Formats: sequence, structure tokens, C-alpha cells
Amino acid sequence: MCAQTFMCARGFRFKHLAAPTAAAALAALLSATPASAGLFGSKPKPAAAVAAAPATPAAAPAAKAQAKPARKSSPEDRAAADRFDPLARAAFWGREFQADPTDAEAGVALSKALRAMEQYEEAIKVSGQVLVISPKSIPALLENARALVGVGRPFYAIDPLNRAKALAPKDWRPISMLAVVYELTERPDDALAAYQQALALSPDNPAVLANLALFYSARGDNAQAETLLRKAVAQPGASVQERQNLALVLGLQGKMAEAEKLMRQDLPPEIAANNLAYFRTPAAKQSAGAAAAGGSTRSWNTLEGAQSAPRR
Repeated sequence: MCAQTFMCARGFRFKHLAAPTAAAALAALLSATPASAGLFGSKPKPAAAVAAAPATPAAAPAAKAQAKPARKSSPEDRAAADRFDPLARAAFWGREFQADPTDAEAGVALSKALRAMEQYEEAIKVSGQVLVISPKSIPALLENARALVGVGRPFYAIDPLNRAKALAPKDWRPISMLAVVYELTERPDDALAAYQQALALSPDNPAVLANLALFYSARGDNAQAETLLRKAVAQPGASVQERQNLALVLGLQGKMAEAEKLMRQDLPPEIAANNLAYFRTPAAKQSAGAAAAGGSTRSWNTLEGAQSAPRR
């Protein structure tokens, strides 16, 4: 079984186990449907290749039915699909995108589901396909950037994020994501300026506050990080992610009672116990010491914060 980072912390990675067969099951499920042919790079056979011999009168209705384009799912079915687990979402949106490769909504949703399964390269390919057809799709640009960060190429996420920022200068999301990417590419001054710009566009946004808090935590200012995270979790749109980031910063400061309370509020007992045990390890103390000395100890798996927080 493979380790998968727990959803939040942009850094000290709390791990739980993920099913190792997710990617294989997805491939099997997609390959079982005619609509999946050519989804990830293989080219679907042209319709003309099927008609190698003249159709008999009896076969004509079947051939006509086969040539009929697939229908899109209803808006209700699409809304329901967003509540599926990542594997089921990938299968659903894969069929939708294969049925209509110009469907930007389906392509973005498929990329997001693939990224949730850590299939980053495929997520990059799918979001790139959407951008060929819809180069001004802000959701596709943001999803492409998230996948690039997930696969460990944050520098290349700057271009799609700048394009999104130019298309929607009042949208806080690409600016907030740029701030994180600037951190990853060792541009702290640009990162801080971007965080401040994002907060100017969306005051008290919990995702931006949480990411800015971790910016300070990585530079040894856990007191400032705690202040920002307490403000973040007090917002109506705060999520588990922000609360667990607060638990992380509290734990690094040795405030174990409150950190434990927050962890047990949101996490299964076994995961909370594992996370709490982490703070008692030499690795946790070493990480906290490195942050206090001004070194960045974090790594980023996804940019979910900039995606999931409510837009203001």
C-alpha cells in the first residue's frame, strides 16, 4: 500500500494509507467503456475505418445508431458525480470528456479527479487538452497549475497562473496560488506580496490566511502563524484543512492539549493518534528547530486550499 499525504498541512506530512489498486481499477473501468478509447493519448479510430464493407440493409440501423453521438449527462447527474470518490469521479468524467472533447467542464473535473488520485501527469495532459480548445478557461488554467505543483514542477505553474490572473485580475485564486508557487521557487518577497494582494481582494479568506500563516511558520514565526490560523478557523468558510493547519502549528509549539482537541475533532482516532505521535519524534523537533532558524521545512502536495475556500 502506498502512503498518501493527509489533506492539509502543506508540509509536515501526516500519512494514511490509500488503496494501491486505484489507478489500475480506473484503467480497467475506463477501458471497459467504448467512450474511453483514446482518453490518455491513444487516438480513437476514425468512423470511416469501421465501414470497411458495405452495410447490409439489416445492419444499417445498427450502424446508424453506432454513429449517433453520445449524449451528455444531465446537470443533476453531473452534480451528483462531484460527490463520488475520486476513482468513480474519474470514470464518470472520463466518459463525459471522451464523448465531447470540447467539454471544458468535463475535462477540468476529470483532471481534478486524477490529481486527487495523485495521477499528476495524466491530470496535466487532460487540463492541457482543455486549454487547447479553451485557452481562456480559468478553471483549466488553475487545475493545470495545481497538477504541475503536485508533480513537483512548480516553476512551470507560474505561466498558467499569470495567464489566469491577467484574464481575471479581481479573482483572488490565481494570486493566492502564485504566492504558494513563489514560496516553492524560493521567491519569498514575491510570495508575501501576492498573499497581501490576495487578501486585499478577498479579506479574511480562510485559505489565504492559512497559507500565509504557514509562510510565517516556515520562517520560525509560529506566534504570527497561530494568530493568522485562529483568524482563519473563525471564518464561516473555514474547513478541516484550516483547523488541522492550526493543530500543526500548535503542536510545533508544544501546545499539545489544544492540538489534540482539534485533531480528534476532525480525524479518525487512529490517524489523530499517529499525528500526535509525530510531535513526540526527533523529526518533529528537528523540523520545528529548522523553521525557527529560518529554513523552510515544508513541501506542497496540492493547492486545495485555494480551490476549496469560498470565493468572495
